[in-house]
Amino acid sequence: MSKPSLARRVADAAEIALTTRKYVTFIDVVTGLRWLHSRHVDTWRQGRVPTLAHLAAVDEERLVATVALLRDWAEAKGLRPVDTPYVAGTRDRRELRFTAGHPQEPFRVHWISPELSEARVRRLTERQSKAPDLVAVAPLEPWTCAGCGDTGPYLIMEDDRPHCLTCADLDHLVFLPAGDAALSRRAKQESRLAAVVVRFNRRRKVYQRAGLLVEQAALEAAEERCLADEEARERRRERDRVRRAEQDVEFQARMAAEIARLFPGCPEQRARDIAEHAGQRGSGRVGRTAAARALDENAITLAVIASIRHLDTDYDNLLMSGVPRMTARDMIKERIESRLAEFRGMPGR
Repeated sequence: MSKPSLARRVADAAEIALTTRKYVTFIDVVTGLRWLHSRHVDTWRQGRVPTLAHLAAVDEERLVATVALLRDWAEAKGLRPVDTPYVAGTRDRRELRFTAGHPQEPFRVHWISPELSEARVRRLTERQSKAPDLVAVAPLEPWTCAGCGDTGPYLIMEDDRPHCLTCADLDHLVFLPAGDAALSRRAKQESRLAAVVVRFNRRRKVYQRAGLLVEQAALEAAEERCLADEEARERRRERDRVRRAEQDVEFQARMAAEIARLFPGCPEQRARDIAEHAGQRGSGRVGRTAAARALDENAITLAVIASIRHLDTDYDNLLMSGVPRMTARDMIKERIESRLAEFRGMPGR
């Protein structure tokens, strides 16, 4: 890839993050470029790999070039650099490394919009500087503690090796399953020592939160607090549900309007259906990405392509008949391009 091409892609990814959050990080850019998935970042933040580059789809030199291009773009935009430490979710809270053979400082910089107030910049820096939660893994496969040779339901990584809760001095904690956000939040507040429990989802290829390890006394105190204000919290939840529904309708309407602008040949009802499907909250679809929320043209186009793929081709039938996914996509490529041309108001292309 040429440097001008990479610079353009870096600028596009950074612009989306800036529009969405008013600040940009190196992590935003490399995930936006799809060189890293969010699950890779989670694994790195948990201290399970020596460097972030270890998980990237490109080599370290490309990452170094990218962080330099991000700096050039940010300085041209008049953004403010703020050095922000990254520490691992391990007992030693060691500094995380982005690469093995290069200075780490350029990768740590957060580029802040001048629109952000000093108070918000301070809160942002404090939140990022705070050590992440201790992470305990509920393993799917048999494992052995590097300290005592025993095993257990959870492991803690120390020095890149698994340790049981006893060796990690966490065996006095009790497990609180995920599901009740208020109880989990309050139990964590009450507990002097706590760890987030994650479990690997093989289908989605990502670590998912399974619950917390907290002190018994903290759990009991949190349960009492939750019982005391359950009625008020239920009223608040209902208000939040109404607000989120209204926000979804507004966002989907804006997305449908953008589809109509980019694809004037797309029927009005089809544009609304695409926006409603792609922008459904909690769906994980392209319409819920940061790029789509910023109405990025590429993200909108991907949502339209997904609709065409499933509704206007025999793609689903091909998959059900055993055709490999990428082979099936190659087989329907011409049909998708033809339909896109129609939607763009360019029939016959």
